[in-house]
Amino acid sequence: MKITEGLVATLSWRMTDSQGELIDENAEGDDFYVGGDDLLPRMAEQMLGMGVGDKGDIYLQPEDAFGDYDADLLLVEDRKLFPAELEEGMMFEQLPEGCSPGDADAFYTVTEIHDDKVLLDGNHPLAGMALRIEYTVLDVREADPDEIEAQSALLDSADAGLFLPGEK
Repeated sequence: MKITEGLVATLSWRMTDSQGELIDENAEGDDFYVGGDDLLPRMAEQMLGMGVGDKGDIYLQPEDAFGDYDADLLLVEDRKLFPAELEEGMMFEQLPEGCSPGDADAFYTVTEIHDDKVLLDGNHPLAGMALRIEYTVLDVREADPDEIEAQSALLDSADAGLFLPGEK
């Protein structure tokens, strides 16, 4: 079976930055719904027509990966607006009430905590980076009804968002 939109492809991959430093890899593979939001558009486009055992290698500039770094997505907020157990690295899908509106489509990561202020970053962790993704197609199958409805095969995956476009 060849990859077309609406099918699920199982991929193993190795992602590096422009200097060849390893960012992430998965030899066992994960399922991705082709034609939905699971994969970066250029990568999904390149995979069309591939089959089990085929290999791909794609170089992506920031605008084709997770977007350029946007300094406007950095926010400084009052510490008192956040829970007491706040830690660097925590992510917020919605900012606590009283915070600046920010970008409604962004997840915000706590990057610094001070006595009275918290620094949040709404950029994807890979924003501004050129990437190389080497991948192998391990399987191609029909999508199940839940995957079709969600337009995603990452329903329960810890890797959800790995190849999502730059909004989140």
